[in-house]
Amino acid sequence: MLTPNVDLSGKTVLVTGAAGFIGSNLVMRLLKTAKNIKIVGVDNMNDYYDVSIKEYRLKKIEELAAATEDSEWTFVRGNIADRDLVEALFAKYRFAVAVNLAAQAGVRYSITNPDVYIESNIIGFYNILEACRSYPPEHLVYASSSSVYGSNKKIPYSTDDKVDNPVSLYAATKKSNELMAHAYSKLYNIPSTALRFFTVYGPAGRPDMAYFSFTNKLRRGETIDIFNYGNCKRDFTFVDDIITGVALVMQNAPEKKCGEDGLPIPPYRVYNIGNNSPESLSDFVTTLGEELIRAGVLSADFNLSEHMRLVPMQPGDVPETYADTSALEEDFGFKPATPLRDGLRTFAEWYKEFYKED
Repeated sequence: MLTPNVDLSGKTVLVTGAAGFIGSNLVMRLLKTAKNIKIVGVDNMNDYYDVSIKEYRLKKIEELAAATEDSEWTFVRGNIADRDLVEALFAKYRFAVAVNLAAQAGVRYSITNPDVYIESNIIGFYNILEACRSYPPEHLVYASSSSVYGSNKKIPYSTDDKVDNPVSLYAATKKSNELMAHAYSKLYNIPSTALRFFTVYGPAGRPDMAYFSFTNKLRRGETIDIFNYGNCKRDFTFVDDIITGVALVMQNAPEKKCGEDGLPIPPYRVYNIGNNSPESLSDFVTTLGEELIRAGVLSADFNLSEHMRLVPMQPGDVPETYADTSALEEDFGFKPATPLRDGLRTFAEWYKEFYKED
């Protein structure tokens, strides 16, 4: 077990991608748990998916911040690919912890729209690293992805495994982030931690994710495509578990040490955050359908099987994701464990309320 070495109380923290799914939940968790914290959130509010959901998340943050007397929330609408903006924010606030969750997400979208991935995931992250070099934080935490494991055959995926076989540009950008951060940790002694997230889901999530897009289509009576004939397995991880992991990691920066040559040993770590319990896509869809019926999003007599079509694997996909979370357990005594049905029930109830289903 690690002993926390970063006290968030009274500190100023940067969260990029603050209107995003993970970012917004992290901001709210910090407002609830950290004393006298000042959070600066950055998001470009792009229209990759329904902006009203991002606005909904921001509203929830603003309501919570207004009710939290000893903490402060500042939102900046901007793009981390804007180097002058990033540099100015670091210069002004001198962040104790920087959490980079801003990124262009989506595996399939990276095949048809590669430019935005280079802008956000490569140039944007480079700007964050350069700002950390000029104004060093106590800890840089950033989102990587389970997609870096690519076509690896060994499961569960361990952070000790080589990740040299990305199968999408998105995965390649995330692997690049890890390499870039490692180099900056070595050159400039910047404590940094990469977090490889596994298929995050939950209320107010991303509409491009399978569980959300399936729900939208089923509600309209459309047919959903089940890739790899339903045989894909994913390590679905509930967003609250992801946030617990991020919050624990933020408070535990890798220690700065020097090697025998007198040069810094990179203060650098990587963790998987996943449920350590992969579910087949066919079982996942069945459970989702049952919870949507229970919540009243779908009618009680809805026939799910009539709205499913089994199709081959899509380019950029992998057959299975499965997180080895032993490092997370050993260092923090924490293991994500929200059952899929519980998480999908929370999502279905939120969906019913958000879209005001009758």
